[in-house]
Amino acid sequence: MRRMIGILALLVAGFAGGWLVRETPLPGWLHRHVKEEPRKGYHCPMHPQVRSDRPGDCPICGMKLVPDEEPEQPAPATPKQSGRILYYRDPADPGFRSERPGFNPETGNELQPVYEEDSAAAVMAPPEKLRLLGVAAVEAAPRMLGEPLTVTGRVAADERRIFRVETRLEGWIEEVRADFVGRMVRAGEPLLTLYSPELLATQQEYLLARKARHDLARATVAGAAGAAGAMLGAARQRLERHFALEPAIFDRIESTGEPVCAVPVRAPAAGFILERKAFAGQMVKPGMDLYVLADLSRVWVLASVTEPDLGAVREGSRAVITASFAPRLRRTAVVTQIQPRADAESRTLDVRLELDNSDLALRPDLFVQVEFPRSRQARVTAPEDALIDRGFEQVVYVEKEPGVFVPRRVLAGERGGGWVEIVEGLEAGERVAASGAFLIDSESRMRSGGR
Repeated sequence: MRRMIGILALLVAGFAGGWLVRETPLPGWLHRHVKEEPRKGYHCPMHPQVRSDRPGDCPICGMKLVPDEEPEQPAPATPKQSGRILYYRDPADPGFRSERPGFNPETGNELQPVYEEDSAAAVMAPPEKLRLLGVAAVEAAPRMLGEPLTVTGRVAADERRIFRVETRLEGWIEEVRADFVGRMVRAGEPLLTLYSPELLATQQEYLLARKARHDLARATVAGAAGAAGAMLGAARQRLERHFALEPAIFDRIESTGEPVCAVPVRAPAAGFILERKAFAGQMVKPGMDLYVLADLSRVWVLASVTEPDLGAVREGSRAVITASFAPRLRRTAVVTQIQPRADAESRTLDVRLELDNSDLALRPDLFVQVEFPRSRQARVTAPEDALIDRGFEQVVYVEKEPGVFVPRRVLAGERGGGWVEIVEGLEAGERVAASGAFLIDSESRMRSGGR
């Protein structure tokens, strides 16, 4: 009995002691928890169970013991971003983009979202400090964009105004009046006189036929007067149609009753003599070129346009012609033809322009400058200095409030005159950092960790 009472007393005392220990706070020195750092040592690469606190050899295989590796430190937590996701990119391959999350099939890396505005990349500074740094904000607005296209052209005679002087006669040149190349001649001016035995014989036949008709007009023989009239008509038609005898010479033959020995060859139009093949005493035959004349009151300009600039030129386009040899010369020309085939070596296409040249200031084979306007209305433009082109993306810094600039990804279009068209990402009326934008970009990339 006493034994049982003793056991119960011990149990009660144990429970009471445990309760007191739980309720009584322990001293502060017992609450210090020291993180036990893992022991560093050496181990065998083939037998990991063989360890040592100093370098040596493995007793099993004899290999050198290698030091234990440092435990990997947990990566710092990345601050969570917010905002509209523009696209997803691979940090290891900045050129790869995707519209939805996933992995880059080339590198196998998980794609990270790119937000519309990154607050970590925003740059804030007092406006006074930004002015001292040369940073200025410019409002994006619609503008006429594009620089004129200037190419070199060559003046040429209008091929529709080039005349070749020929004759229908066979004979010899008696006198040359237009006796040098470059001379200006008037329409109808005699260029030379020509003696043709065949023409002289035909004139004589005409005179004989005219006399026979007069003599047989009262003949009693039936049909004689009609035959004489037919001979006269045939001779006249041969002179007019075959030899193209001038009406004035006909009148002279009719009035004098004598044939004309030498007839003039006249200029068919006014112009300059480009070629001369007629000399005194020379024998000529029908179809032989004697002169080449060109009317330069209206000329062509032939210009070669490179392949990338063909979009600025089309039939009906207007251009301004200027010349270094005539500083005050400035005329408007119209594109009348674009050649159907390009030059395979120079990768250019020839275009033909026409313009008035009534004062004869432009002469064939002179070089001129041809200026095609290329300006057009762009919806939104910004200064070229405001655009930061990183290769895989284009960025401008939008002024949210005075002294606060936030990066904005945009898509740039055509450039010209110091301005660039913003196709996407920017609205008219927003202000962007222009001069000094590279300073803001450097600060923004440092703050955002180079993103």
